[in-house]
Amino acid sequence: MRPVQASIVVRGRAFEAETLWYDKTRWASWIDGFGHVLSLDPEWPAAGATLRWNSRPGGAGLTLEKVVRYEPRLGQTLEIEDGKFTGTRRVIFEPGLEETRITLEVALEAKDRLPPWDRVLLRRRLGDSLRRTLTRFSVELAAERQFGRPQARKR
Repeated sequence: MRPVQASIVVRGRAFEAETLWYDKTRWASWIDGFGHVLSLDPEWPAAGATLRWNSRPGGAGLTLEKVVRYEPRLGQTLEIEDGKFTGTRRVIFEPGLEETRITLEVALEAKDRLPPWDRVLLRRRLGDSLRRTLTRFSVELAAERQFGRPQARKR
C-alpha cells in the first residue's frame, strides 16, 4: 500500500517536540489507539531498539515495533507488525526558528489479501488516526510549554 501521511506545525523547537514524542510515560495520552507498554528496550529511540505494546480494547492488539533508523531532532523509522499488518512508520521533525513541522507516515501491507474497497477504507482510517495523533500531540506539547511537565500524582 502507498504510504499514508499527515503533518502538523507546532510551536517550539524540534528538541522540545522530540523529547515529548519519545516519552513513553505520555504515549497513551496522545497516540491514537495506544493502550500500554509491555516492553521497551532501554536504548529507545536508537536504532535496533524494540517496543512491544497493546492497543486499547477493540484496537490492533499486540504491536511490535523495531527502530531501523534514528536521527536526533530529525526523526525515526520503525518496522511495525501487529496481527493483521506489517509495515513501516516514520516520524519526521522539520525544525524552524520557533516552530517544528511534524510529519507521520505509515505504509502497511496486509498479511492476508484485502479487497480493493477495504484498502480504500484502511487508507482513510489510517489518515484519520494519524491526524488525531498529531492533534493530540500538539495539545500535549502546548500544555507542556505553557504549564511545564505534569507532576506524578502522590498516592
